Amino acid sequence: MSSPPRTGNPRTSVAVLASDPISQTGVASQLRPRSEVTVHTHDDANPSDVTLVVADAVEEDTLRTLRRLQRTRTTRLLLVITEIDEQKLVNAAECEVLGVVRRSEATPDRLVDAISAVAKGDGFLPPDLLGRLLGEVGRLQGAVLGPRGLRLTGLAAREVDVLRLIAEGYDTADVAAKLAYSERTIKNILHGVMTRLQLKNRTHAVAYAMRQGLI
Repeated sequence: MSSPPRTGNPRTSVAVLASDPISQTGVASQLRPRSEVTVHTHDDANPSDVTLVVADAVEEDTLRTLRRLQRTRTTRLLLVITEIDEQKLVNAAECEVLGVVRRSEATPDRLVDAISAVAKGDGFLPPDLLGRLLGEVGRLQGAVLGPRGLRLTGLAAREVDVLRLIAEGYDTADVAAKLAYSERTIKNILHGVMTRLQLKNRTHAVAYAMRQGLI
């Protein structure tokens, strides 16, 4: 049984895009009766809040579609997919997909819940996929980034050490002495951080590290 209509909230505009007309018509027909959403065709001139992409799997054709939408539309992306694993989920996330619903679970209620979450900028994933994604992130940190001295935040361990000492008020010479580096090396580390992460100055770099919870 469908949920009762929600009142007091504006409708979320949704564009449905599928590789075959049956899927596109089927998903759109599920959503059109719902008072929470307004359904557009994918080539509608009016921009939609959410673009719902229907596919069998996250293969290269699907990724090309997602990248095109990412580049050309100011819309948030929701993927309705037949099958997906944690690696394919990472690939979809790189295309700024915020939500995933399996076709086997794509009831009208679940689709509307996912659309509402994605429209607000929130993520929407099946619980088992969320657990696998976190596991994949941990594996990436441990097996790929960690051995290279890197972190998911974009900062290497020695960069964090330098920023921590800068935040404590030490100047370049003091930091160099404490970490047994030359002053030139410290300056190069700071310059590399600011250039790579597009930070304005040392204060900005320290603020970035603090927001990331690193210092």
